[in-house]
Amino acid sequence: MGITVNGLDELKKLAGSDLGTSEWIEVTQERIDTFADATGDHQWIHTDPERAARGPFGAPIAHGYLTLSLFIPLFSELLDVQGVTTKVNYGLNKVRFPAPVKAGSRIRLAARLTSVEDVPGGVQITVDGTIEAEDGTKPAAVLQSLSRFYA
Repeated sequence: MGITVNGLDELKKLAGSDLGTSEWIEVTQERIDTFADATGDHQWIHTDPERAARGPFGAPIAHGYLTLSLFIPLFSELLDVQGVTTKVNYGLNKVRFPAPVKAGSRIRLAARLTSVEDVPGGVQITVDGTIEAEDGTKPAAVLQSLSRFYA
């Protein structure tokens, strides 16, 4: 499983560390349709399997932002920070979607904790992450995520 740290001092010691790779999760058509309903993005390349099969990817594909949103549950497998009062997503410095995620594909996250910096009341971490599809030749997403942990 992942790494568990207790408190900000232990988290600081992990700066520069490889956090490993998460387990695979399947991106089902049902998950894609649910995301489409939640966001109002029902573009046919996501939600019409028949038409998408004849389209540029040969199958329906996940929304890029669905793939991105799965960063949090995947990352939670890799690092568990205990002994803090609040955990906040602070933002992203960079995101790219080099390859689509086809419905039915499995994805996983490989991550590195690149930095841990003090902020008032806590720390801000920077994580470089790569979300890969099981049979892909390119990453599905490459990102740099910022999170804050407060004591």
